[in-house]
Amino acid sequence: MSIFNYIYPCWFRKNFIIYLDCMKTLLITGVDTEVGKTILTTSLVAYCQKYLSSLSLGLMKLMQTGLGDDELYHQLFQNVDIVTPISFKTPVAPPIAATIEGQDINLGLVWQELNRLQSQHDFIFVEALGGLGTPVTAELTVADIASSWRLPTVLVVPVKLGAIGQTVANVALARYSKVNLKGIIFNCIDPTNQENSANLTPKDLIQSLTNVPVLGTIPYLINPTNLDSLAESTSNLDLEQLIFGYKWNYLV
Repeated sequence: MSIFNYIYPCWFRKNFIIYLDCMKTLLITGVDTEVGKTILTTSLVAYCQKYLSSLSLGLMKLMQTGLGDDELYHQLFQNVDIVTPISFKTPVAPPIAATIEGQDINLGLVWQELNRLQSQHDFIFVEALGGLGTPVTAELTVADIASSWRLPTVLVVPVKLGAIGQTVANVALARYSKVNLKGIIFNCIDPTNQENSANLTPKDLIQSLTNVPVLGTIPYLINPTNLDSLAESTSNLDLEQLIFGYKWNYLV
């Protein structure tokens, strides 16, 4: 059966796909590694656990190299179905780690686990690795996965010098790959940049250059393992677009 037979209801038209944003999966990716994807992911899960406790949640790390996110997920969350289908000990790009460790990258296993989460839970958060251009295999990038699997995607941008150019480049890749990019989220990972965020990540300019909405900013968190702080950090995010999915999306 084709991979697309597993996707939630879609209507195919000649030049575009219109689909209901009832797809209950959100892919969190970024412009690079160490930009705050994990902070956004854990913040959204913490919000759902605190304010939408009736929701059954799935949480996936697309794949992991080295230690970090999967271990943090299990430290922070109970009553969340957490899965990391593929992991490598070597902290480098997956195809390189796989070669070093003599393993294969089985994307079928990743897809199988994602499909299981989608069938068993109300909402699934999937954290990617690196940036949209990060290789997942020797032939495919995160952007290719997001596009092929029709995953609604949010792009995390760090509040720092150079963020504008990184954002424009990653959005261009998303558009080229036909990624369903729901929006951009700024993440203040350095406290020294927080007061200058309007100049480092100017919302209006970035929206004008990319034609992608900015859905809010995650402030600098002193303790990113405190569940209450994580949940409250989502206070100025467009949660309707990120989680509730009342809006239609158009993929041209």
